[in-house]
Amino acid sequence: MSQVLAIMAGSVWKILVQVGDQVDAGQDVVILESMKMEIPIAVDFPGTVKEVKVSEGDFVNEGDVMVEFE
Repeated sequence: MSQVLAIMAGSVWKILVQVGDQVDAGQDVVILESMKMEIPIAVDFPGTVKEVKVSEGDFVNEGDVMVEFE
């Protein structure tokens, strides 16, 4: 199982995928907001979204799992 982790602490500003979505390598899946900057988080691999573990507005720390893929 592959995962997308938070690369820094911040708030989840926008979730761009839903369970069952197919994603391509390089596709943005979550946008974090930190220090008034928007930081897009992309996947490094193709796959299918198995579970979204965060909600918009959640605070995440570096290394937290945000999305899991099959």
